[in-house]
Amino acid sequence: MIERGDYVVPYFNNHFRFDKPPFTYWAQIASYKIFGQNDFAARFPSAIAAALTALSIFAWGSRVGTARVGWWSAIIFTLSLQTFLHAKAAVADMWLVLFVTLAHWAGYELLRDRLSPPADQTSKLNPQPSHWWWLFYLSLAFGFLAKGPIGWIPLLTVGLTMILLRETPLARRFAFGRGLLLMLSIVALWGIPALIQTHGQFFVVGIGRHVIGRSLATMEGHGANSLGMYLLLLPFYFVTIFLSFFPWSIKLPWLIRKLWDEKKAGIADPDYSANKIDNYLVIGIAIISVIFTLVKTKLPHYTLPAFPLLALLLAHRLAAKNAANFFRNCALASASAYLAIALVVPPFVSRIFPAHQLFQESRDYLQPDMQFASVDFEEPSLVWYFRSPEGVRGFLVPLNNRRAADFMQSSGPRFVVLPTSIAGTLFTEHPENWKMFSIHGFNIAKGKRIDLTLVLKPE
Repeated sequence: MIERGDYVVPYFNNHFRFDKPPFTYWAQIASYKIFGQNDFAARFPSAIAAALTALSIFAWGSRVGTARVGWWSAIIFTLSLQTFLHAKAAVADMWLVLFVTLAHWAGYELLRDRLSPPADQTSKLNPQPSHWWWLFYLSLAFGFLAKGPIGWIPLLTVGLTMILLRETPLARRFAFGRGLLLMLSIVALWGIPALIQTHGQFFVVGIGRHVIGRSLATMEGHGANSLGMYLLLLPFYFVTIFLSFFPWSIKLPWLIRKLWDEKKAGIADPDYSANKIDNYLVIGIAIISVIFTLVKTKLPHYTLPAFPLLALLLAHRLAAKNAANFFRNCALASASAYLAIALVVPPFVSRIFPAHQLFQESRDYLQPDMQFASVDFEEPSLVWYFRSPEGVRGFLVPLNNRRAADFMQSSGPRFVVLPTSIAGTLFTEHPENWKMFSIHGFNIAKGKRIDLTLVLKPE
């Protein structure tokens, strides 16, 4: 976007990138302007989004209960394993989580006098401050711009809550007609130019392939390719939540049992408002879990938008139980563990990333006008490192075995990255001024070890 001066349509390696709408890229551009183009700047917006989400949960929790509920819910969310990982990843998920959380909060506030009514006003519909209405639809709009239609999940939460609690007259408070028009108008400010520039392909590929396609078929090897495996993976998120939400997940069996016992026995919580608030949170968590359970493409972080709701629900119940000792011990242990991981693991892990290793080995020999290609290795990290300010200006060219030798024989400085076994066959004899750099690494995207060689022709 920066190179092209085009902030509407994302490109990657000189090709359209229809995977996600552009909000995350806009945030990264702002970060690049401040910090330069480096790993930190690419990851920093996710940290900001995570921090804003924690602040939102704190404010929401404080309004739901006490300041203790606010603090506990924010800390539970922040110190969950999946949050720890994604709050520093250069991906769109944390912005989605932020906007979905804000929309859920605004939806709760618009329903608040029915979810937690004053004792003497249980039947009176009071007008709600207009800023909650605006926050609800603005958050839905920016949730779409962050990661597509999944950002509209709070609409389902609000709608199902009104149906189950028999509060459908509250629909007029949301003014769905005007609100949806506002939401779609904001999306259209970007969407219409994007559709015009791509001749409609942003919708066809972005929605057709990356939304509908992920729902109906396995993409990039993440999920099940057969009916039997699909059925076997239906409990996927019920299992992975115990790792993703760790260490707080150790209390989930207790939480589920408590909620289930109340439901089964038909015994309402003595605090009527708490019971209704929990219903709203449970509905939001259930909708997110069910949607991604039914989707065929599965990754552990897909249910991350439910974590703020889950953190608030757990904090609400723990505070009522007065579980201060458990909370304090768990928070201190997880914070210490994550701090140690953050200080020790990244320098070690970076050494096993193939693209990073090859770049570090060859950077002194790179020239801006070099062409570069790869065989059987097309991970985005290869483009990220080698097209950095210290690398080259050209774009990665994917090749097969037969074309690699022809590519290197062409005129001009160039290099190719390929499996070491193939390099040993194709370039057993090469000019003395050529450079060869071999590394052993781990391809995280494929989940396997890999041996790569970079063959470089200086001129």
